[in-house]
Amino acid sequence: MADEPGFDMTWTFDASREEVWREWTEPKRFADWYGGQNFGVPLETMSWDVRQGGKWSFVMTGDGREIHWDGEFIEVTEPERLVFTVSDRPGADAYELCTVLLTDLGDGRTEMHFTQRGSLPPEVYERAEDGWSGFFTRIAERLANQKGGDS
Repeated sequence: MADEPGFDMTWTFDASREEVWREWTEPKRFADWYGGQNFGVPLETMSWDVRQGGKWSFVMTGDGREIHWDGEFIEVTEPERLVFTVSDRPGADAYELCTVLLTDLGDGRTEMHFTQRGSLPPEVYERAEDGWSGFFTRIAERLANQKGGDS
């Protein structure tokens, strides 16, 4: 799988594995960090069935645009592994495969290994990696605020 086009990222969060898992699986939390500064995910656009074979979709809005996202949860092993497909072209049958692996490092820290694989051109993966980096920075900020008592 590593020879397929895509990218890998590793992040460490100052939060328990369970807290990081909730950022990925609870709709309100996910909607807050996915999209970043200029885009948002209105909760009323979300369909979120976090279980093996469960479908998901939402609309990201911002900058006068709407981006429709959808996919399927392929593997859900709480709180350590989440595998899902993703597409910003619903109905096109062109899905990327993303894997989130969470490792408890002890002392309230969690390492997240994220991969995205598929068939996009290299320059698109560069933009996708930048986008995910922004999302993961937002997760880190959210978790730090929760730790400080501000949820």
